[in-house]
Amino acid sequence: MSDTHPCSDAWKKMVLRSMPAPAWLEGEAPDSDVVISSRMRCARNLVGHRFPHHCSDTELEMVLNKILEAIKHPRLQLNIQNKLTGAERDFLLGNRLISVDFRPNEPGRALLTDEHRLVSIMVNEEDHLRIQALSPGWSISTGQAAVDHVIGCMEQSLDFMHDENLGYLTASPSNTGTAMRRSALFHLIALAHTKKLMSVLKALNTWGLTARGMFGESSRAVGAFFQVSTTHQGLHEFVGATEYLIEEERKARGEVSQDELTEKAEQARTFAQQTQEISLSDALRVLAWMRWAAAKGIKGFPLSQRTVDEWISYMEVHGTQDQRIAAKHRAVFLKDRSQADTEY
Repeated sequence: MSDTHPCSDAWKKMVLRSMPAPAWLEGEAPDSDVVISSRMRCARNLVGHRFPHHCSDTELEMVLNKILEAIKHPRLQLNIQNKLTGAERDFLLGNRLISVDFRPNEPGRALLTDEHRLVSIMVNEEDHLRIQALSPGWSISTGQAAVDHVIGCMEQSLDFMHDENLGYLTASPSNTGTAMRRSALFHLIALAHTKKLMSVLKALNTWGLTARGMFGESSRAVGAFFQVSTTHQGLHEFVGATEYLIEEERKARGEVSQDELTEKAEQARTFAQQTQEISLSDALRVLAWMRWAAAKGIKGFPLSQRTVDEWISYMEVHGTQDQRIAAKHRAVFLKDRSQADTEY
């Protein structure tokens, strides 16, 4: 069935209801007013094979088979997904369990997830293994422990490319070394609104941290949703930078009156309820104001910012549908949610 078929929206809703939510959306979380989720990501490549973009389909299948043997380790329990519908792929993308460029249905590719969807592993994306743990709120140590556990089990039967001087080898030279990236997804709406965001981001840059959009390297930071990450700083330095960001965002939120915030959030919601089509960028801007209003506890808005986080994950992101159809689906989705999930 094509995703542009008139029945596709009903089919997609049924699929989404059947998909388990990822671990990072589970209930309340530490500092979740500012930090939506924390992520540890690790890249590894197998000795004796070319990087995925140089591999034939046959070689990609060989790499996949070796990895599938390795995950039979008794301390690993991972589910294998390599035949996904368009709706399932959109769901995984919206939940940030896969990247925009990952095509799990192509030869030699697979997505591996644990029971709670804390860990997700893309096989033969940019590297042979892209292992990530996505945990709720500010909880980077949870992800670190989960990734360390997976790698510790896998390296008992897999040989990973490693150079004595360079470290772990990756398809992108910028990731070579530890081949790890620590990141957290921030909602820095008050810093953006009070025109203080650029100076804060410049300070992060001097510390060796980078800021990108919600959905990876090629995405823009719309709605003041930023992934702040580092590949070179240690855990202590990253924790310090994160705590600095949380403090600065909360200071900025204290400078904005409740009346001003209510007005902005009401304007955003009215726009969502009146439009027939809405782009991803505009949808994120709407949800950004509604999320802040929810975090502030303003009556008439969702009871929790985590509710808005769930909306973002279920909304049409970079899906398989025609852009205009996707824009209509977003508009219907936001209209339904902004009218129903509020406290009056």
